[in-house]
Amino acid sequence: MSIATVFEIALAVVVLGLAIWTIAVPDTYSATVGFIAYGLLVALIWVRLDAVDVALTEAAIGGGLGGVVLLGAAARLRGTEAMTMERPSLIVRLSAAALSASIAAALAVAILLPPNPAPTLAPDVVSNAGATGMANPVTNVLMAFRAMDTMLEKVVLLLAIVGVWSLASDQAWGGRPGPRHQADPNGVLAFLARLLPPAGIVVGIYILWTGADHPGGAFQGGAVLASMWLLVIMAGLVDTPPVRSRWLRLVLVAGPGLFLVVGLGGLCFGSAFLAYPAAFAKPLILSIEAAMLLTIATTLGLLLAGAPERSAER
Repeated sequence: MSIATVFEIALAVVVLGLAIWTIAVPDTYSATVGFIAYGLLVALIWVRLDAVDVALTEAAIGGGLGGVVLLGAAARLRGTEAMTMERPSLIVRLSAAALSASIAAALAVAILLPPNPAPTLAPDVVSNAGATGMANPVTNVLMAFRAMDTMLEKVVLLLAIVGVWSLASDQAWGGRPGPRHQADPNGVLAFLARLLPPAGIVVGIYILWTGADHPGGAFQGGAVLASMWLLVIMAGLVDTPPVRSRWLRLVLVAGPGLFLVVGLGGLCFGSAFLAYPAAFAKPLILSIEAAMLLTIATTLGLLLAGAPERSAER
């Protein structure tokens, strides 16, 4: 047995054990910390499966920005959790465990016992991959073969921010999301907020650009840009923008809007909706990815900031 195999077995055992612990632990904060660690370990699994694009997304969202959202929710619930939490009955817990085990078994059967040969579109994807000029197969799939799904995913992000904003009170509507952060101007947080964002912006743009031929893309680059923006906000160097700002709303619809325009162009001048002309496929895809980079970064940052709580002047 090789060292790599031993590492993979140990990683699988730790991930399964951490998943069970995250579900079973009664404390919300502890469960959130377990979920963040679980996301980081799952990212390692994707790396071992040579799915670096998925690993980048899992680390940025599952172990990063998503974890921050859950930590914020756990912090708000911590004061009332002990008073309001009701322990489910034994029957409910056993039923949930049995249902979870049944679903896991069904998924295992579906994965381990596929038909022979297994149904796949991989040969068709590979044979037509050169039409877009993108060497990264993941980008090819997301922006060409699954373009409709990718566009709708960005629409879902837009709907998510609308849902968060709808939680604001009437007095705060149109104001700034989240509290106004104040940090020691000479402290470590302020120092990092001045040091890291220039490099983080370059890294985010590089991840977008290299996604055409190597692992990366708009979502991963947008997550990096969002984290840099949030770092500056948490250090108190800048404030969150008011949600009534016209430029902010234009950025939020830039990605889905350009995606839709290109799709309608394919419908009017090409063979189908989102059908890229062969001569302009790569420039169009890169333009969409650049617009989505800004939309994703802004949306993720605003989702973490929360609903509007203050007027634009405060």
